Amino acid sequence: MIDLLIELSKYVFIILMGLYTYYCFRVVTKKNEDVKNLIYVKQKTTMFVIHFLANLIIYLKTGDPGIIIFYLAQMAFFIALPLLYNVIYPKSSKLLINNMCMLLMIGFIMLTRLAFTKAVRQFEIAVISAIVALFIPYFIKKLTFLRDLTWFYAGAGIILLAIVFIIGQVTYGAKLSFEIAGIGIQPSEFVKIIYVFFIASMLSKAKDLYQIVQTSIFAAIHVIILVISKDLGSALIFFIAYLFMLFIATHNVLYLGSGFLAGSVAAIAAYYLFHHVRVRVLAFTDPFSVIDNEGYQVTQSLFAIGTGGWFGMGLYQGYPKLIPVVEEDFIFSAISEEFGILFALCVILVYLSCFIMFINIAMQIKDDFFCLCATGLACILGFQTFLTIGGAVKFIPSTGVTLPLISYGGSSCFSTLIIFAIIQGIYIYQKQKPHKKRKKEASY
Repeated sequence: MIDLLIELSKYVFIILMGLYTYYCFRVVTKKNEDVKNLIYVKQKTTMFVIHFLANLIIYLKTGDPGIIIFYLAQMAFFIALPLLYNVIYPKSSKLLINNMCMLLMIGFIMLTRLAFTKAVRQFEIAVISAIVALFIPYFIKKLTFLRDLTWFYAGAGIILLAIVFIIGQVTYGAKLSFEIAGIGIQPSEFVKIIYVFFIASMLSKAKDLYQIVQTSIFAAIHVIILVISKDLGSALIFFIAYLFMLFIATHNVLYLGSGFLAGSVAAIAAYYLFHHVRVRVLAFTDPFSVIDNEGYQVTQSLFAIGTGGWFGMGLYQGYPKLIPVVEEDFIFSAISEEFGILFALCVILVYLSCFIMFINIAMQIKDDFFCLCATGLACILGFQTFLTIGGAVKFIPSTGVTLPLISYGGSSCFSTLIIFAIIQGIYIYQKQKPHKKRKKEASY
């Protein structure tokens, strides 16, 4: 009976996820608020049905009563969070809230299936993070001096990264984190936010050559510290964010082209300088020739995706735990194996919806500082998603970064919720700030 339920649920999950994704893009074409609110209700309904059905299957397969308690706690969280946003910030983006909750939901489902203890831990961090993030939109619109803390952002970012370089723990060949009171913290996840604020503050004040050189030097210091710490995935995200923020600020294609050329040279240098980079490139170019060693993780990821096919094996019918570090770097492969490629493609489209919303908010706002902030945060979210999924499907070498809001990782979850809250704050600021000459805005 349980196996029949799992088999049928595969198609239900895909249909519901497909509907949710369709609503993500359909709602932006609607002008009538009542119609849009109805779509948001439909989105929430599909979310909660997916969530209920997945947790029902997990409970039936495990028989653990703790699953029921955990499910009820999640339900309370996912009901309270949008409600609080709507009450406190009536002008907040409902689509952004729904997408944030949807990605968190998928993460909790997969982590519960893979490692229940880690799922509970992730949920606790998410609740605390969401409470903290709930205050951020208020401060964004009230603390107008945020744009003036230029050198504080630069100094804090460099100092935090330097601390990791000096005392950080080595994880998979890179210095990523350190512990405080037994809690692991990965500072680069938070530094990337103040790094974006630093660049936005610099380039919103002036865009002459002297200002650009200054900005480039301090941005390069951030990236270099990450490189010598061997946190190359984060270094790449920082570099790309800077490059596109510089292009948006100056509209100079030469800067963009020069940046890509410099990045290509740096990538070649990293290949020869760092052994673990050569290992990942080998695993990328021909993983099956080293399947027992360097290529094991990538090949298991590919086996999982291929085995799942379009419709998936079904929840608890696959073998995602064969993939090393599956809860963090390769959770997309686990989703593809048990929920199917169609479901996984919908997850990608939800991220795309978020990215488009971030960029749209950046384009609509007249304030240069907040425009650059939204652009930088959009690049971070979009490129981090690309790196994680690209590594899982062997489109690019694996970089060891997490899938935002879905992968296990407290620092990543916390920082991503802060990013969403900052974007909400910018969106609300844009809606409330009067402009004499202003293009008609879309409301999402």
